[in-house]
Amino acid sequence: MRHTQAARDGAPYPRRMSENRLGPFLRARRSRLRPEESGIPSHGPRRVPGLRREEVAVLAGVNVDYYARLEQGRERHPSARVVDALGRALRLDADARDHLHRLAGTAPGPRSTPPADSVPPALRRLLHGFAGAPAFVIDRTLEILAANPLAEALHAPFRRPDNLARMVFLDPVARHFHVRWSLTARVVVGHLRQAEGIDPDCPRLRALVATLAGRSAEFAALWGAHIVRDKSRTDKELHHPEVGRLSFTSLTFDVRDAPGRQLVVYQAEPDGPTARALALLGSSHATPHHAGA
Repeated sequence: MRHTQAARDGAPYPRRMSENRLGPFLRARRSRLRPEESGIPSHGPRRVPGLRREEVAVLAGVNVDYYARLEQGRERHPSARVVDALGRALRLDADARDHLHRLAGTAPGPRSTPPADSVPPALRRLLHGFAGAPAFVIDRTLEILAANPLAEALHAPFRRPDNLARMVFLDPVARHFHVRWSLTARVVVGHLRQAEGIDPDCPRLRALVATLAGRSAEFAALWGAHIVRDKSRTDKELHHPEVGRLSFTSLTFDVRDAPGRQLVVYQAEPDGPTARALALLGSSHATPHHAGA
């Protein structure tokens, strides 16, 4: 099984995830910052991309040796105040700052998660209340745990419509199905990085990342970039082989009584082309079922 250098740098778990996850994240994020973005004058070529350790330390107002120890894993317990300063120095967005706090141990611990694959009965009933919209439930590893009939019809072109990450990176259908595949791939990896910060020792996540990094160089490179992204409102542009182009607003809701579970609903413009295409898709997939009932 071959891994790219980015995969090794991004640590698809060569040892244990809990050993030093803070250091690789800090290194990856400072390598993405240009000096001019941080108001630092740059004179001549640099040996490495991004900011130097010394520059990050100055921007964060911490001792250079202390910052070096953080990256090297020799110091693993910075204060919340230091973490906030590092987040500002690295120009992290809200999702990445939250992730940094989780890696540093300065964020509240995760609530207990329900058993794998469990979906409360009330949530299953709620899924079927979205008659005109694809709706499904996922966990932090992007496993599809339950789906309404329209979501099943939407994902029918995939060989195994069971995990959004595997579908995007390992199924050839994905590059045609997702009109903006590159953006979708970055978003998916960002969600998995966030999941790593919330539950770093999750065996299902570790196994998923190892599989994806071993079979997709593109995943390995994105994983090594330490992108972090929350799953919230996004626009989706899809192409379904049966009904053509579909445009959605994707809405994601945390399920309060089932920590780690999220309800995803793809909402189409009322009476628009996508809504009409969904009606056709739903009827075409419902007909064989009812005919055999």
